[in-house]
Amino acid sequence: MLVNGLINSVVFSLVGIIILLVGYFIIEKTTPENTWKEIVQNKNTALAIVFAALIIGISMIISAAIHG
Repeated sequence: MLVNGLINSVVFSLVGIIILLVGYFIIEKTTPENTWKEIVQNKNTALAIVFAALIIGISMIISAAIHG
């Protein structure tokens, strides 16, 4: 029973991470600028904070959807 719960946790974690990455890439494609380049090369702190909040929000939604 412990192994079953552990496997379920790993599977749902991987599903959540994949959904989060897909969501990030969708947002990356819909924005007019290359956000990763803007954050890393141009050191745009405001954009980094906005994307961090976006990723946290998407993660909370995915977590609530998986947890039920």
